[in-house]
Amino acid sequence: MIKLNNLSRHNTSIKNELEEAINRVFTSGWYILGSEVKLFESEFADYCGVSNCIGVGNGTDALEICLRSLDVGQNDSVACVANAGYYSSTAILSIGAVPKYIDVSWESMTMDPKSLEERITSDTKAIIVTHLYGQMANMPKIMAIANKQKIPVIEDCAQAHGAVLNGKKAGSWATLGCFSFYPTKNLGALGDGGAITTSDEKLTKKIMQLRQYGWDKKYQLNISGGRNSRLDEIQAAVLRVKLKYLDNWNNIRRKIASSYSKKLNSSDLLLQKNFGKDYVAHLYIIRSNNRKKWMKILNDAKIASDIHYPIPDYKQNNLINYFNNISLNNTEKCCKQVFSIPCYPEISELEFSKIIKTLIELRNKN
Repeated sequence: MIKLNNLSRHNTSIKNELEEAINRVFTSGWYILGSEVKLFESEFADYCGVSNCIGVGNGTDALEICLRSLDVGQNDSVACVANAGYYSSTAILSIGAVPKYIDVSWESMTMDPKSLEERITSDTKAIIVTHLYGQMANMPKIMAIANKQKIPVIEDCAQAHGAVLNGKKAGSWATLGCFSFYPTKNLGALGDGGAITTSDEKLTKKIMQLRQYGWDKKYQLNISGGRNSRLDEIQAAVLRVKLKYLDNWNNIRRKIASSYSKKLNSSDLLLQKNFGKDYVAHLYIIRSNNRKKWMKILNDAKIASDIHYPIPDYKQNNLINYFNNISLNNTEKCCKQVFSIPCYPEISELEFSKIIKTLIELRNKN
């Protein structure tokens, strides 16, 4: 079976460096918020082009903590998209706020600035912009709208580590940037992990308190809403090793994605078209009205595929009664059409050729 991701192959390629990093932590005797976390925070902040990075437990915690740091709370409205796996919705709902769903651009499948401008209102307290599938959203237009309305923006960069738009990295455009280091991410740990990036010193201090109970000093707190969400030393050490390789891995992903699009031209398939630096090919997404047919053929050929993501957030069972009047055309069409095929740096030429051959054979039959 050709896997959608092959993490064993990915991590084995730098096994010695990873083992050395893990052993360094093991022998230090310090496992939470020590020197490895501080060094990674500094290195990743420099990489993203911001003043500060704060490590947290995972990407969803990062989103929630960012909302809390902006004093978003009960019944406040937060703008976000609904085609990105429910992660933003989880964070918004966890603090008692309410999602304000924005449609996506048909071309990029990221937040549509026109829809944002039409749907935000005076009660919109924050905007979460998701850089989906490794494709950065239209940040210049989104930031112009947000700045005009004086609404803070949070970038969800969980699928866009290292993406660059107009010379600025993902995570440096908005007030706050959120990252996940889940193992399948372009920059992935050996477990869960996350981070928040910002150049706002006041928010940095508040976020550092919120990630650890709200403490100002040990066992002393002066803000509410704190939690236990800390990036551990082993994951930080692993991420420090991997950060050195991220740009090269992203270049390989981009080349694989470009090759797919060149070879798979078909009237039945809508393929990725942009291969600039603002796209880091976290996932290679295909869109088709005959998704089931294409995925069955792949499965029969022992090639993994998946759907990222099949259900708009507002149609999930726990929300459908609250958002039954919403209909976002592009969002719903994307959710009905998208499917993912393997796209990762360690995919072999033989595997890539088999995927291409399988899809071309089906294309030629139609």
